[in-house]
Amino acid sequence: MEFSEGSNKSLMGKETCCNNNNGVTIRTAQNMSSSFMRKKSDPILVSTIRFRILRELLANLQEVILGTKLAVLFPAIPLAIAADFYKFGRPWVFALSLLGLTPLAERVSFLTEQIAYFTGPTVGGLLNATCGNATELIIALFALYRNKIHVLKYSLIGSILSNLLLVLGTSLLCGGLANLKREQRYDRKQADVNSGLLLLGLLCHMLPLMFKYAVKPETGVSIAEYTLELSRASSVVMLVAYIGYIVFQLKTHRQIFDSQEEVEDEDEEKAVIGFWSGFSWLVGMTLIIALLSEYVVGTIEAASETWGISISFISIILIPIVGNAAEHAGAIIFAFKNKLDISLGVALGSATQISMFAVPLCVVVGWIMRIKMDLDFNLLETGCLALTILVVAFTLQDGTSHYMKGVVLCLCYAAISACFFVHKIPAPLDQTNVQSGLNPSLSA
Repeated sequence: MEFSEGSNKSLMGKETCCNNNNGVTIRTAQNMSSSFMRKKSDPILVSTIRFRILRELLANLQEVILGTKLAVLFPAIPLAIAADFYKFGRPWVFALSLLGLTPLAERVSFLTEQIAYFTGPTVGGLLNATCGNATELIIALFALYRNKIHVLKYSLIGSILSNLLLVLGTSLLCGGLANLKREQRYDRKQADVNSGLLLLGLLCHMLPLMFKYAVKPETGVSIAEYTLELSRASSVVMLVAYIGYIVFQLKTHRQIFDSQEEVEDEDEEKAVIGFWSGFSWLVGMTLIIALLSEYVVGTIEAASETWGISISFISIILIPIVGNAAEHAGAIIFAFKNKLDISLGVALGSATQISMFAVPLCVVVGWIMRIKMDLDFNLLETGCLALTILVVAFTLQDGTSHYMKGVVLCLCYAAISACFFVHKIPAPLDQTNVQSGLNPSLSA
């Protein structure tokens, strides 16, 4: 959205004065990726309205609701609420809620970027880094609250696999095909940083699993309790590492990630809504995401049973694809334009945030809630994660790309998708309820 500075002032009124003096803000790769789903708004439509409050309200509605190419999906939100209220088929509630989350995820990225214009580069970068995967995190927390640990683990591992294989693979494939006559290059430094963090996260995931198989039951050791304690300790380590990563990215080594923030042939963007307007919209949309996330978590079993698709496939494959469609599409477009640093920033950055922040945060929150959420993601899921991270790390080690690398990653994702499509083992609900100490009726 490219309003002129004068148009911005006429629409935002006094809030424009809240902009920071240095005019600098951090735009993460996720923000820049989602920006391709935004469309230019015409300020003339509302500038002729005489009443300032009404004019600003309509301008905000125009920017926030109609300022995205995904606005056509917004009707899915009231339809999902109505379907739940009138007790329509639960699979319909699930599908409508999932569609409604798609534009909301893109709008949260837009609103955090708008707020960042007023908060300065450090706070803005921290806000963008924290809210980059808000949809996945909210779904995971609702699954934790409803004691559906299996849905939580599936959805988080699915987000990591989707970013590393589907998003990155499609970006490398499309970018390679669009740039056949020139070699695509990217900065290995940021790829190395993210790969190292992903390997650390993999280590913390594998320790509880290896401990479970290494300790013999006849030793008298309570394997479940020690696995839980190990998971909590590892989660603290992962959160400390993520805090270090944020400091590394925003402060001490920001120059490594500067290439993500430089987009050629684009005018310098300005804030199009005020700070308090953006904050209010962000709070409102977060509440709507929370409501739809509750619908998704509460109806996923009904959708699985009706459609004949396993819960693992829905959680690991479908939810991540639909939930971040806008961000993923933007990453592919940047790859077409030979801007692989941004595409890698989207894929690796999102995967790192899920692995090193969302997963351990759920363990810690479960610890506070006295729910025994651990890092033992079972052998199949952890094996897929380990092989994925190793394949991606080897793929990115030389700093160059061609379409064949994308083909390999996409085929890896197809193979894993087929694996979870036929994986119809019932979710361990009884075991989860016993471990958490909650009444089984609460998890229904």
